[in-house]
Amino acid sequence: MGNRVAREDFEWVYTDQPHADRRKEILAKYPEIKSLMGPDPRLKWIVCMMVAIQFLAFYLIKDLDWKWVLFWTYAFGSCINHSMTLAIHEISHNTAFGNNKAMWNRYFAMFANLPIGLPYSASFKRYHLDHHRYLGGDGVDVDIPTEFEGWFFCTRFRKFIWIILQPLFYAIRPLCINPKPITQLEVTNLAVQLTFNILLYWLWGAKPVVYMLAGSLLGMGLHPISGHFIAEHYMFLKGHETYSYYGSLNLLTFNVGYHNEHHDFPSIPGRRLPMVKKIAAEYYDDLPQYTSWLKVLFDFIMDDALSPYSRVKRKLTGDVKQE
Repeated sequence: MGNRVAREDFEWVYTDQPHADRRKEILAKYPEIKSLMGPDPRLKWIVCMMVAIQFLAFYLIKDLDWKWVLFWTYAFGSCINHSMTLAIHEISHNTAFGNNKAMWNRYFAMFANLPIGLPYSASFKRYHLDHHRYLGGDGVDVDIPTEFEGWFFCTRFRKFIWIILQPLFYAIRPLCINPKPITQLEVTNLAVQLTFNILLYWLWGAKPVVYMLAGSLLGMGLHPISGHFIAEHYMFLKGHETYSYYGSLNLLTFNVGYHNEHHDFPSIPGRRLPMVKKIAAEYYDDLPQYTSWLKVLFDFIMDDALSPYSRVKRKLTGDVKQE
């Protein structure tokens, strides 16, 4: 558990990300894929149902013993809350109400944020679009670990701890890599979330609040679903910076596992990404892919050649336009 990994820097490349060129090529060959773009009318109802389920859970666990609160927090709440973060990911691409109603999407994301407990939907939107536009971009893409993460989490045990602490690093990375001025939407997101958290505590006590917050932290840490954080862009094979997962957990995560397809066509809702793969199968079938996020976590920890440094990184040139 104390073996040090060999990598001492990121994988620097001097080529553009592959997704833009592949998108142009696929659209030239299969223009019908354009019909898959646009909002998913089911998304808002699914999100409302999930929020309602968590509200019901808050009520049901308020009188349970603490041991059962903690059990249901990890067994159920963590799954729902991680799924809600991926619903917010979907909404950040305007797939709930469409591009013509951008603010509807922003405020709906705040609603989806409520059972997560941590106000992040407004900030996520700003940084996530940079991740798509400048994948691996030095100083811009905050999905890339910091130098400290790469240097320090260099043994199997430390990588294990790093995975547990994923929510912490996703929260502090923007401040270290690409800090941005606070916007009015972020202030609103914070005010709405704090008001909800206080109201929840006032109505039903501490247990629902612990269930909510601990569920979010556990669900994005050492949890099978959190394998997607590693699976999406960590370089398990040299020359490949994005990987798709086609397993059953896509049912809980709005098909975020279809990650090559998503980066190729970010305006296509997750529900329709399997259709992209079906139409343009020859572009995706031979790309490296996963069938288990749990195995991704295990392999990442145990493979001494893998670490937070196992990411493709590129220097950006020209005019960088950020959100």
